Amino acid sequence: MSKPYVVGIDIGGTNTVFGIVDARGTVIASSSIKTGAHSKFEDYLEDLHKELTRLIVANDAVDKIHGIGVGAPNANYFTGMIEECVNLPWPTPLAFADLVSEKFGIPVAITNDANAAAIGEMTYGAARGLKDFIMITLGTGVGSGIVINGQLVYGHDGFAGELGHVIMKRNNGRVCGCGRTGCLEAYCSATGVARTAREFLEIRTDDSLLRNLPIEDITSKDVYDAATAGDKLAKDIFEYTGKILGEAFADFINFSSPEAIILFGGLTKSGDLLLNPIREAMAKNTLPVFKGKTRLLLSELKESDAAVLGASALGWEAKDDTPQA
Repeated sequence: MSKPYVVGIDIGGTNTVFGIVDARGTVIASSSIKTGAHSKFEDYLEDLHKELTRLIVANDAVDKIHGIGVGAPNANYFTGMIEECVNLPWPTPLAFADLVSEKFGIPVAITNDANAAAIGEMTYGAARGLKDFIMITLGTGVGSGIVINGQLVYGHDGFAGELGHVIMKRNNGRVCGCGRTGCLEAYCSATGVARTAREFLEIRTDDSLLRNLPIEDITSKDVYDAATAGDKLAKDIFEYTGKILGEAFADFINFSSPEAIILFGGLTKSGDLLLNPIREAMAKNTLPVFKGKTRLLLSELKESDAAVLGASALGWEAKDDTPQA
């Protein structure tokens, strides 16, 4: 292989993490810069170029980079643009892929972070060999990437696959960050679990370890700690969350009949507290023709490397003739 490496760049509102990755999915080296420290994109790009070039030189990777893959909020694979993102400090839409490619002289491909996670799982992780699966990321929000017949589903405009914003509660649902009500993300993200905890504490009277904490400061980690200590209310919160996820997954199975649904993110650390009610609700709500056909798997990507690996997998697809804005 004449160019044995790719670069993965994961852009968050606080930090941008990047790394050099080989074809086996080994992160050769990684580093980061502060995203929010650059109010002007030109300054951000200059800092990114400086630090990434330093990393490439230090690891004898000059002229050995096949492509750069980028995962970013509201990024469009078709156009190479980052569009309408409130978490980044620069005006959007932004022709990110074109600008980075021009700066480095290397082909660049970009997509949103959940799609990057799906590509990473298919290239390096639990979805290797699978042609039909759904990736669900359970973090601050609920992200998703849908793969059908070996191809990521982008839709006609590049933004398909927002399963975190299917509506699970059509009457009196919670307000979601997207502005609608009743979305899956409002219930089954880490912030959704914390919201459930606050609701349960207000409407129930039973004792709970969570009552020892300031109610507005409760996090999903607090709920997990209480549940593992045997707290019934905390266990019920995971039961409630898992039931909603399982019902949603049953609907997703009806849509694309995936071989697997793969879970990634901080909430998956809760293990069977969350997985058991998911499995039960999936089994109860899946159509008979689909029962028992879809596996529920956990990501195989190392958490500390997952963002870089997911983005880097897109780098193998990057081509000089990739359609961009």
